[in-house]
Amino acid sequence: MTLRLYDTKAQSLRDFVPLDPSEITVYVCGPTVQSGPHIGHLRGALSFDILRRWLRHRYGRVTFVRNVTDIDDKVLANATTDESWWALAYRMEQQFARAYAEIGILPPTYEPRATGSIPQMQTLIERLVQRGHAYAAAGDVYFDVRSWPSYGDLTRQSLDAMEPAADADPRGKRDPRDFALWKGAKDGEPESATWESPWGPGRPGWHIECSAMSRRYLGPSFDIHGGGLDLRFPHHENELAQSAAAGDDFARYWVHNGLVTVGDQKMSKSLGNYLLAADVLAERDPLVVRYALAAAHYRSSLDITASSFDEAAAAVERIRSFLERAARTLARPDDDTVVTATVPDAFAAAMDDDLNVPQALAVIHERVRQGNAALDAGEKDAARAAWADVAVSVGILGIDPEDPRWRVGGGAEAAALDALVHTMIAERARARAEKDWASADRIRDAIAAAGVVLEDTADGTHWSLDNG
Repeated sequence: MTLRLYDTKAQSLRDFVPLDPSEITVYVCGPTVQSGPHIGHLRGALSFDILRRWLRHRYGRVTFVRNVTDIDDKVLANATTDESWWALAYRMEQQFARAYAEIGILPPTYEPRATGSIPQMQTLIERLVQRGHAYAAAGDVYFDVRSWPSYGDLTRQSLDAMEPAADADPRGKRDPRDFALWKGAKDGEPESATWESPWGPGRPGWHIECSAMSRRYLGPSFDIHGGGLDLRFPHHENELAQSAAAGDDFARYWVHNGLVTVGDQKMSKSLGNYLLAADVLAERDPLVVRYALAAAHYRSSLDITASSFDEAAAAVERIRSFLERAARTLARPDDDTVVTATVPDAFAAAMDDDLNVPQALAVIHERVRQGNAALDAGEKDAARAAWADVAVSVGILGIDPEDPRWRVGGGAEAAALDALVHTMIAERARARAEKDWASADRIRDAIAAAGVVLEDTADGTHWSLDNG
C-alpha cells in the first residue's frame, strides 16, 4: 500500500514519495503566542500529530519541526507595562505546551522560536534583494510580488485579484500587494523588540520567519509543510514565493487541516467565539477531547458541540471496556499463547488514504464488536486477534485507554509535569542545534537531578521517571 496525501498546492491526492525514506521531514506552522490556545489550536496540532505518528509507523524516523512565533504585531499589542512582550510570549508558549501535552501530542523534534533565528532571516532577505525580488524602502524591506511570476500558485489566484497586503505600513511599497520581509522600528515600540540589520533597526515580518526556520532545521527542500487552512493565504503563499525566489525547492507537499467552527463560523479570537483549551480540558477527560478532535477527517471543518464530547466519551468507553474485558479473560498466567500485534489491513488502508481517521476508527469499533462477540462465544483465538488489532490501532492514534498517561490520578498533574519536562527537552535541543554544549549538558543534568531519565532516539527525545 502507498500513503496518499491531499496536496493543497496540486489540489489533488498524491502518492507520498519522500526525499529520503530513511528520514521524513515535516515543518508545521506553530502558534503565534499572543494569548492562550483555544480548541481550534489543539485540533490543528493534533492533525499533524496523527500524521507524524503514521509516518513514523510507515518509515521510522521523522524529523518534525513546529515553530513558535514569539515576535509579532499581536504579541506587542498584548504586552503591558507589567508584562513585557517577551514575558507574555513565554507565558503563552507554556500554556500551549501544557495543553498539547495534556491531550497526548508528541513534542516536536525541534521547536524553534522566531527570535532565535533573526540572523538566518536577514541572510534570506539579503539573498532576495540580491536576486532582485526584494527592495528596501523607508527602513522596511518588501518582497516584490510582480518580480515573481509564480506568485499565487499555491492558492491559484491572479495577482491583480488579490487584496493589498495589510501586514506593514505601505509607506514605501511599489505595489500594495508587496509584503514585508523586514519592518523598520517605529516610535513607541520597545527597544527589546528591535534588531540591527543592513536596512536599519527593526524586526522581521511574519512570513520570512517560517522560510528561514524551515531552511535552518530541515534544509532548502523538505517533504511536508503543514498548517491550518486559514494560513494558505497570505502566509503560506508568501512563504512559498520568497523561498522559491531565493532559490530553494522548499516544501514538496502542502497539507492543511480544516478549521473548528461554532455555529458554522470559523472559531477565532477576533470573532470572540472560541473555546479556550484550558476551560475544555478542565471539564473533560483529555483522552475524550483528543478522540473528539480526531474523529472528523483532518481536512473537514469540525463544528464542535457538547454532544461531540459526549459521543467521544461513549466511543472511548466502548474501547476501554473491551480492552479491560479481554485482559481479564485472556491474560492468564498459565497461557503461553503469543499473538503478534500487526496493524490490521483495513486500518492501514484507511490511514494510507489521506489519513482517513474516521474510517480507521470504524475499523477499530468493528474489531471491538467482533472481539466482544468472540468473548461471548468463548472463541479465545478470535478474541485474542481482535484484542491485538484494537490495541495496536489505538496505540498508533494515541487513544489507547490503557496508556498510563490517561490513567485516573495522572490528569492535570501528569500533564503539567510532561509539559515542563518537554519544555526543558526543547531548550536542550535548541542548545544542541546552536552547538552550545555547555548549556545542553547543564539542562540534562538538571533534568537528571529531578529524577527524570532521557532517552535520545531517532524520533526525538523521550522521558521517564527513574524508579531505580
